[in-house]
Amino acid sequence: MPSSRLQRVAVLVLEGAKPLDVGIPAQVFTTRASMPYEVRVCGAAPGLVTGGDGLSYHVAHGPEALEWADVVFIPGYRHPDREDPPQAVVDALLAAHDRGARLAAISTGAFALAATGLLDDRRATTHWHYTRALAAKHPLVRVDENVLFVDEGSVLTSAGAASGIDLCLHILRRDLGVAASNHAARRLVAAPYRSGGQAQYVPRSVPEPLGERFAATREWALHRLGEPFTLDILARQAGVSPRTFSRRFVEETGYTPMQWVMRARIDLARELLERSQRSVEQIAADVGLGTGANLRLHFQQILGTTPSEYRRTFTRGE
Repeated sequence: MPSSRLQRVAVLVLEGAKPLDVGIPAQVFTTRASMPYEVRVCGAAPGLVTGGDGLSYHVAHGPEALEWADVVFIPGYRHPDREDPPQAVVDALLAAHDRGARLAAISTGAFALAATGLLDDRRATTHWHYTRALAAKHPLVRVDENVLFVDEGSVLTSAGAASGIDLCLHILRRDLGVAASNHAARRLVAAPYRSGGQAQYVPRSVPEPLGERFAATREWALHRLGEPFTLDILARQAGVSPRTFSRRFVEETGYTPMQWVMRARIDLARELLERSQRSVEQIAADVGLGTGANLRLHFQQILGTTPSEYRRTFTRGE
């Protein structure tokens, strides 16, 4: 939730760290006027850390940076199934969590997080290539190989590098709201939001023209959320039968077409609540939900709060 002080982000670089996994949170949360975060990169000890893919990192901080952090990112690293991270790192992660910090693993960083025991009896994910290894090494973890990221509150995990962007944007949405997350996505030239429930990869081959057509259909719908939609309308726009459209849409996004439309409408409503003074009734009409009562109903079902409370939360102090 919005805070009056900078949120402190530590990026923990372990031996064999993957360059994209390290760079994503460091870039997303770098301090700027629109981003009230401060980032420190740390390792098991200060100094040179040998990374993966031919790169190394010179980090200024050791595990003590985790004592300072509100959010700790654990990037993926090579050969995570072979050995656990140093005990000092495991202890520092546990201490940070006990102090109230959120721990967020990108890709195979989930193995380091699992080594703390904090993922036991919780859902988690990692890169699809390592899901079975994670389940074998940490059998108490409920590994879900068919999602982009999993949010368990104080511990979060994501799949491969690109889904690390999705996880970072998800955290931004939780902290600062939709407008800030969308602004960061535009700066990164990334998709504004992919749900955590979206599959890591389509389980069987999909012809490329169909995939392109579905992306175009989603983009087409996003620009017309104030208009009425049905499954038939969306399928017609995609140029396939409603049955095919519905089945393939679920495979690609994790939602039915109409669930996706509803969440897109709620997201637009969130941004309007954050950035405009329009009434709830006006916003309901703008996003295609008709009445304020209908907006309140779906807002509560999806977000667990009301539009008015959401607006107070994300405009406080402005």
